[in-house]
Amino acid sequence: MVSSIRESGARGRTRRAILGAAASVLSRRRNATLADIAAAADVGRSTLQRYFPDREVLVSAVVEDSLQRLDESLKEARIDQGPPLEALRRLVVAMLDVGDHVLFLYGDPRIIEAIVARGGPDPAAEEIRRLIRRGQAEGIVDPEVSWDWIEHVLWAHVSAGCTAVSRGKLPRHGASAWVIRTLENGIGARTAL
Repeated sequence: MVSSIRESGARGRTRRAILGAAASVLSRRRNATLADIAAAADVGRSTLQRYFPDREVLVSAVVEDSLQRLDESLKEARIDQGPPLEALRRLVVAMLDVGDHVLFLYGDPRIIEAIVARGGPDPAAEEIRRLIRRGQAEGIVDPEVSWDWIEHVLWAHVSAGCTAVSRGKLPRHGASAWVIRTLENGIGARTAL
């Protein structure tokens, strides 16, 4: 497991640049080489390999870093506070703010292993589930649709928004608006939204 402690200084900046570039590159091309990732991070391949000796170590670190960034973004969004509809909108914006990491996680089969290695349920996923259930209880989210289906729909819509942003088809704020609109029209209680 990768340390969750953030390094500071030049070493920390280089490590973060490599992890960010890796999430971005791998979210678009799972078969990208270490040379592709090094170029995107604007470091030499030998520098990348000083931090991450092989592809497997790098990918594991990107999974952990992406989970951590998503967790931090969701904490900042305070989805446990305020009316469920406003919290859902903040959730979408928070997820799009770390779009490359969301895309990377959404498409990586090792994500479940990484969550298990963290020692239990994913706190971000649990918080999202509570929000969905709260929205259902308050009549904002369709109570006739299971919460796990709504969670899958949320991830699919956010992933579509992240993809549109990464391909330059929409600005982030435009993607947020479209994702929110399609979610509200799709999962909203028939009379609530």
